[in-house]
Amino acid sequence: MAIPMKIRAQSKGDSGEIKVLISHPSQNGVRKDNSGKFVPAHFIKFATVTVNGKTVLDGLWGPGVSKDPYLGFKVKGMKAGDKVIVNVVSNTGEKDSIEATAS
Repeated sequence: MAIPMKIRAQSKGDSGEIKVLISHPSQNGVRKDNSGKFVPAHFIKFATVTVNGKTVLDGLWGPGVSKDPYLGFKVKGMKAGDKVIVNVVSNTGEKDSIEATAS
């Protein structure tokens, strides 16, 4: 199953801004459903962002990250035309990536 994401990468002067919205339920494993059974843990475990093949963010996430996490940050030296790739992996083994070209 895919992990849907939206990405925007824009250069601004001598830096760039990357924004990513990850659509994910992010269950921590301690919540119960209406019948009293635990909802299994399901969360983003790793997130990596590269610009032109160079890692600019490498994160180890966990069950404390919210549903549909939003990631926004600035990258020094990013220019228009640079290739941005975001990779995510969930604790259940789901993997997905998204790619954008900085404008």
